[in-house]
Amino acid sequence: MTESACTWNPHSIRQQVVGIDQPVPLLNGEQRTYICLDNAASTPSLQPVLDKVNEFLQWYSSVHRGTGFKSQLATWAYEEARSIILRFVGADPTTHTVIFGKNTTEAINKLAHRYRARGKRVLTTMMEHHSNMLPWRVDHQLVDYVHIRPDGRLDVDDLVHKLEQYEGQVGLVAVSGASNVTGYVNPIHDLAAIAHRFGAQILVDAAQLAPHRQIRMGTSGDPTAVDFLALSGHKMYAPFGTGALIGPYAFFAEGEPDLVGGGVIDIVTLERTVWTEPPERDEAGSPNVVGAVALGVAAQTLEEFSWPMLEKHETTLTAYLLGRLGEVPRVHVLGSSEVPPDPAGTSPDRLGVVSFVLEGVPHALVAAVLGHEYGIGVRHGCFCAHPYLLELLQVSPQEAARYQADIERHDRSNIPGAVRASLGIYNTQEEIDTFVEALGNIAQGTYSGEYVLDTLTGEYHPRGYTIQFEQFFSFR
Repeated sequence: MTESACTWNPHSIRQQVVGIDQPVPLLNGEQRTYICLDNAASTPSLQPVLDKVNEFLQWYSSVHRGTGFKSQLATWAYEEARSIILRFVGADPTTHTVIFGKNTTEAINKLAHRYRARGKRVLTTMMEHHSNMLPWRVDHQLVDYVHIRPDGRLDVDDLVHKLEQYEGQVGLVAVSGASNVTGYVNPIHDLAAIAHRFGAQILVDAAQLAPHRQIRMGTSGDPTAVDFLALSGHKMYAPFGTGALIGPYAFFAEGEPDLVGGGVIDIVTLERTVWTEPPERDEAGSPNVVGAVALGVAAQTLEEFSWPMLEKHETTLTAYLLGRLGEVPRVHVLGSSEVPPDPAGTSPDRLGVVSFVLEGVPHALVAAVLGHEYGIGVRHGCFCAHPYLLELLQVSPQEAARYQADIERHDRSNIPGAVRASLGIYNTQEEIDTFVEALGNIAQGTYSGEYVLDTLTGEYHPRGYTIQFEQFFSFR
């Protein structure tokens, strides 16, 4: 990196995003620079991440038990990445450790495996991504769901009510740091204090939060400290296949790992297995060393950019996006559509994640037209948060049952959902203007393609149009 934190600005940061000026084909035969408004799903790589990965590949080797120089260097880099992530989330290095894995989903599954062995009840919430909901339901683990308020925000009073209801039985409260549907940021330290008051620990799913807000887990003994935190590199501008679970060393020193094999043992006989110490105990097999290096570089780069600047930029864009969406007829934003009160300042309780429906136009059709005719990437559907979406869309249990029956018959013609536009650190007001103009045209029915619905997938495709992807990328 050649620039100091004080010289970074949104324009210079944009130039550090890989593929930022990539043209993509349109239905009319032209090409247009791609606009990515799908950052809540996955982010592009930062150039410093790609550069450092390429540099490290010259030294890549096996880790932990190799005696050659490259193995020693790779081991040092892998362990240094752990230290960087501990600093990045503000964890106490004397009490906490970092377990690397594929992503947030794997991280939460690892924690759920340990909690199943404890037989404790887990409270999660109705606003969760499936990654922080389904793992707690495996093997009929005791689980209950904290409600949301009518505006889609977490009902903190219901959390307290359920902790009182199950007093002494709850081992963990598992909550998202920020919603991938509405962008709402939860007050994680307040929630931690509530959980701790009732003798429970807290997990924060920080997949959405980590790329947008500075995180400080806190130190042991602080009632507002976060016990466990999970994040993903592919949402932090490091899409190289690594995520992390951060939590107390002592917790992971107990119990058996979820995956077993090489690297997780001290000794094996035919009669007995002795597990090694954390974090290696939970990292079976050869780890993704390149991914860990990429995640470490991304964390350092985000901090070099400066969190106050990143937050101010996103808040300004979010206010602008919400304001412009209000100009499009029949657009209904899920959750609150209020513009943050100080667009020039910061809005700590909302990210640039905006989901909406365009009344009278299927969400899949909106997304298809945006992609094929404007080169704009968004996401549509239920965003791996079905219970949350069904409640926000006010889908009755009877309607939900009918949709489920349709899906089981392989018919996704009328599946409920929304369109989601999600901002990254590099997006601009000009991109939002292009997006809103396109959305306005779609609302008026002024698009050129004839779109055909695939009932099996629920997706729309322009009739007679095919893309030769080999023209843009080939393995040859």
